[in-house]
Amino acid sequence: MKKPNLLFFGIDSLRSDHMSLHGYSRLTTPYIDKYLQDGGIVFEHCFSPSVPTTPGYSSMLTGMDCFSTDVVALRHKGDLAPDRKTLAELLRENGYNTTCVGFTGNIASRGFDRYLNFEGWLSTNGDGRAHKAENLNVVAIPELERLAGEDQPFFLFLRHMDPHSPYLPPEPFHKIFYQKDEFDPGNHTLDPVYEFKPFCDYFASWFPAGCTDKDYIIAQYDAGVAYMDTCIQSILEKLAELGREEDTIVVFTSDHGETLYDHDCYFDHHGLYECTLTVPFAIRYSGKTKSARIADYCQLKDLMPTILDLMGIESDITFDGRNLMTRVRGGEIVQEEEMYLTECTWMRKNGWRTPQWKLIVAKEPDFHFKPEIELYNLIKDPQELQNVAAENPETVAYLLDRMNRHIARRTAATGRANPIDTNLDWHGMGCGPFKTSEQAYNTMHIGDANAAKRLQADLAAKEARKDGQ
Repeated sequence: MKKPNLLFFGIDSLRSDHMSLHGYSRLTTPYIDKYLQDGGIVFEHCFSPSVPTTPGYSSMLTGMDCFSTDVVALRHKGDLAPDRKTLAELLRENGYNTTCVGFTGNIASRGFDRYLNFEGWLSTNGDGRAHKAENLNVVAIPELERLAGEDQPFFLFLRHMDPHSPYLPPEPFHKIFYQKDEFDPGNHTLDPVYEFKPFCDYFASWFPAGCTDKDYIIAQYDAGVAYMDTCIQSILEKLAELGREEDTIVVFTSDHGETLYDHDCYFDHHGLYECTLTVPFAIRYSGKTKSARIADYCQLKDLMPTILDLMGIESDITFDGRNLMTRVRGGEIVQEEEMYLTECTWMRKNGWRTPQWKLIVAKEPDFHFKPEIELYNLIKDPQELQNVAAENPETVAYLLDRMNRHIARRTAATGRANPIDTNLDWHGMGCGPFKTSEQAYNTMHIGDANAAKRLQADLAAKEARKDGQ
């Protein structure tokens, strides 16, 4: 019997609380919502505990945590930890024809037969808007047609970039959630954004000149998600037209969320706050899965073992993640309501999250001049607006102990030091850990959208892989 195909939407920077699928007030994902109503399994509380892109995708595509992948930094040096096998490598061993669209050159994308690229960053139509998802479709739909015509089952991985800055959705989407005056001289909500030296030049490269309203920028993010949703409809309609819907598993997820105007981490994905950690995870296998919403906590490391179970593929890998299909079928699984958190994007931090508490510990001074220890009561303060570390020293000590015990267990199990302690050039500046927040503030800088693009993947590796096809 032929194994099922896998169509995997690995969307970059999509925070679940800005999806109508997860109750957001704006209708940002109407097609995905409708598609999942018929047999879709929606995991309501999925977390990406190690942000940003490189560790997020590494966990997603290996079924491992950051200790096992040895990856915590965006600018990771070297490969995955030894003996780690990616989903693409495993499926290729099982006779799959594998293609990756839009993720060439990153270690997490290792193992595909074919790599295709598209312009997922800048304006391409001369209108000043970024037609990211349309550009992806130009590449992905013909590839889907090719794969569907082969005798082998296929794995098609699509890395949509629409929720990732720059937020420049094309007309008519860019105004669907905003009808005010984005140039109102009486609005000063973007003043602190323009004054933030590390990012201000980057924002100037894509914010409308003279824009004053933060809500306009947030509406652009939401409009980009809605635009992407429409373009995803084209891909899924093509899948049905090709007669492959019934034998294809479709997955939606993201590597991390996004900070918009949250916690002074403007329009990016750094900071170990809920907006950056919470991501979507949903599966539909037409005719095989029943509609369900699962409220258990899960993490990106759970995706690979869960997907393999649904595909009927066995492996000898001992995953860090859990097979969530056991839970979907009504069985019991080990609950993981506490989790270890890491970030090496623009700051180097780790932390510990429970259903009630969030502890964040800086490994070195950060460029936002935040305190070394942050503690938030997620029940009383779900927006994480009030740092209560000073008022709760016993809670801080308890959570630190829980975190350190977890680190000790995982470093003993992997035989390696905690990667958050070994990635000391995580920023790529060659100066080692920052000694002061002033040093970090004056050192870390992103100039424009092209510079942001370069941060996402090593261009030399990208070209080498492209030339090697």
